Amino acid sequence: MEYRRLPHGNELISTIGFGTSYIGGAPEGETEATFELAFEKGINYVDLASGHAETFPRLGNVLPAVRDKVYLQVHFGADYSSGKYGWTTDLEAIKRSVDWNLKNLKTDYIDFGFIHCLDEHKDLDDYLSSGALEYIKELQAQGVVRRIGMSSHTPELVNRVLDMMPLDMLMFSINPAYDYKKGTYGIGSVDERMSLYRRCEKEGVGISVMKSFSGGQLLDEKTSPFGKALTRSQCIQYALDKPGVLTVLPGYRNREDLLDVLRFNEQSAEEKDYSVIGTFAPQDANGVCVYCNHCAPCPIGLDVALINKYYDLSKAGDDMARVHYKSLELKAENCVGCGHCNSRCPFGVDQVARMQEIREYFGE
Repeated sequence: MEYRRLPHGNELISTIGFGTSYIGGAPEGETEATFELAFEKGINYVDLASGHAETFPRLGNVLPAVRDKVYLQVHFGADYSSGKYGWTTDLEAIKRSVDWNLKNLKTDYIDFGFIHCLDEHKDLDDYLSSGALEYIKELQAQGVVRRIGMSSHTPELVNRVLDMMPLDMLMFSINPAYDYKKGTYGIGSVDERMSLYRRCEKEGVGISVMKSFSGGQLLDEKTSPFGKALTRSQCIQYALDKPGVLTVLPGYRNREDLLDVLRFNEQSAEEKDYSVIGTFAPQDANGVCVYCNHCAPCPIGLDVALINKYYDLSKAGDDMARVHYKSLELKAENCVGCGHCNSRCPFGVDQVARMQEIREYFGE
C-alpha cells in the first residue's frame, strides 16, 4: 500500500481508502470481515457517508482494536435517524447525529469532521445560518474533531468555502466522465475542475475521491458515457494523478470487491495506463495535459508529466511548485525537441512547444 502525507499534518493516508456506500447492506458478518480485511491490507482511511445505518455499529465492532491506526471521515449533515441515509442542515439534527456516530463507532473523537454534501449556494447559506459550521469548529476546539473538511460536487461552491476558511480535506468526485462534463455530477469545465485540484494542492488541502468509477458506469461499455469501458485500476490511477489527491474511496459490497480493487497495488504501469481516454474524450480535452505519462519514456530522460504539473501549479500560485521544479535534475531547458512525446500524447498536446513555454516561464 502506498501512503500520502496530509499537507496540514503528519497523517499518512492510504492511497486506496474505504467507501462505505454499500457495505452496510452486506450480511452482518461479511461487513465486519470486510473491514478487518481492509485494515489488514493497509487501508487506513474510511469515509462514512454510508447508504446504511447498520454500517456504523458494525464498524464499531471492529474499530476499537485499530482505532489509533485508522482515520474516520464523518459527515456533519448525513442523518441516519430514520435507519437509512438522510441529509440535513438542521443544527439540532446534526448534533444528535454526531452523538449517534460516536456511540455506534465506539470512539470519542472524529479524525475528519466534514461539512456534508454542499452542491448549491443555498445549501451553504443554510449550513452557515443554522450554526452547523460553528458547531464543527467548537468540537474541534474541544478535541472531538481533529480536522475539518467538506464534500461537494461543485467547484464554484468549494472555491467559495476556501475563500472563507482553510480546509484540511476535500471530498470531491473525480473521474474522466465528470472531468469532461459527462454525467449528472460533471459540474464545471475541464479548466475549472483542474484549477480546483491545483488550488487544493497549492493551499495544502488533501482530496479524497468519491465516485471514481462514476457509480460503476465507467466499468461497462453499455453504460459508459464514452461508449467504452475502463478498468477499476485505470480509474483509480486517473484520480491519483490529479493534483492534491491523497486517497481514492471505492465502495465495497464484500471482501471479493475489496480484493478486486486492491489488485491495483500489484498491477503494472501498463495495466493502470488510462491514456485510452484520449481517443474518446470530448473535444475540449484536446491540448490539455492530464499528466498521464503516456508520453514516457523521454529519450533524454525528462519527466514530462511532472514538469507539466509543476508548471501548472506554479502558474496557479503555488510557490512550492517552483521550488520543486528547480530541484529537478532535468528541466524543460534540456528538451531537444525530438517530438517523441508529441507523437505519443493521446490528448494532442504539443509538448515540444510547451517545453519552450515552460522554459521561458521559469527564466531558463
